[in-house]
Amino acid sequence: MLPGGRTGEAGVGRHSRTPHAIVPSATVTGGALVAVVAIMTFLAGITIGSVAAVRSVASEWTSDIARETTIQVKPGGGLDVEAALAKAVNVAKATSGVAEARALDAKETARLLEPWLGTGLDVSSLPVPRLVAVTLAPDAGPETAETLRAALAEQVPSASFDDHRQWTQRLSTTARVVVAIGLAVLGLVAAATVLCVVFATRAAVDAARPIVEVLHFVGARDGFIAAEFQHHFLAVGLKGGALGGGIAIAVFFLASTLPHWIGTGTPADTLVGVMTLDLRGYGGILGASVLVALVTAVTSRITVYRTLRGIS
Repeated sequence: MLPGGRTGEAGVGRHSRTPHAIVPSATVTGGALVAVVAIMTFLAGITIGSVAAVRSVASEWTSDIARETTIQVKPGGGLDVEAALAKAVNVAKATSGVAEARALDAKETARLLEPWLGTGLDVSSLPVPRLVAVTLAPDAGPETAETLRAALAEQVPSASFDDHRQWTQRLSTTARVVVAIGLAVLGLVAAATVLCVVFATRAAVDAARPIVEVLHFVGARDGFIAAEFQHHFLAVGLKGGALGGGIAIAVFFLASTLPHWIGTGTPADTLVGVMTLDLRGYGGILGASVLVALVTAVTSRITVYRTLRGIS
């Protein structure tokens, strides 16, 4: 042996090409851990994809609601509703930032009430408010709504302006809550993955304890031994991450494309709209797969270092 145990490290270095001579494969660190990592990656991928899809839908809804506003003209007191509607349309069109304004006729108003009052409704016989649909320009700001509201209050007192601010705030709040829940789920998945890898690494070190002790005492540095375990668990993490992430991507891809293949029309439509995933969502799932593999490797290395400290 050369001074400083270099002969031992050189001999160990020759074995570095066969890490399974140190890390036993027939343990929980084998197929079982791959399955666990795949399940955790799948859950993380589904969470990331769902959050991305909900945020995308909420953003589209918020944009549409912010641009589509309404003016409501309430009948009563001998008011000429048609004249009030026409005046409200003119006021809206004269307001800077308004792209379009049109009054809904009686038939359109009746169709809006059909879910509650049924078909064949004669709107003229009921004190039903009439609506003016207003579309704001893309560059319209909050001042447009305030200007229009003030002009209506002055020129058409029977009209009220609704910019759907309440619904916009609710959608934004819902999107933030979904993101927070998604982050919490990802945190739990990460914690569970780390714990599984810690226990699996300790089991692997215990199974290979005679080999590890020999390598330790003949001069192999802790860094070399930890690297052998790290390489093994990195391979496990990559296999599990690729499997779980691939299944998650396949789920979202099939959900968005299968209806077109079988001729049923649009993708699965939910309460908040069509749930589809963009490239950023797919990229997030791929990133989660790689991150799980890295977490698996780093966790195993740290665990091995701590375990080796107990070997005297």
